Amino acid sequence: MKQIRNIAIIAHVDHGKTTLVDELLKQNNVFRKNQVVQERFLDSNDLERERGITILSKNISIPYKDVKINVIDTPGHSDFGGEVERVLKMADGVLLLVDSFEGPMPQTRFVLEKALHL
Repeated sequence: MKQIRNIAIIAHVDHGKTTLVDELLKQNNVFRKNQVVQERFLDSNDLERERGITILSKNISIPYKDVKINVIDTPGHSDFGGEVERVLKMADGVLLLVDSFEGPMPQTRFVLEKALHL
């Protein structure tokens, strides 16, 4: 049986969590070379597409050696802090993403604090 690890990506809104997940999917050859894939692949519901933000957490699975890594894309907007907290309780670890230009923002600090206290 494979080991399973759940990793949540946390960050301030619009700092590239969903874009990172898109790139992980591409790097793991989930899509055919000739397949046209929309940006922000996981932001699939209409409201997320309209607003350009993640509202509901979603996951992808990436195999690595004998480990199945579930990467969870979380919302970054403070209005969805409850959703982020719920995911953090299920995660084995987090990947904190910080925009190199803007640096840590209020929601970055909020989600990091929540992750450290669980």
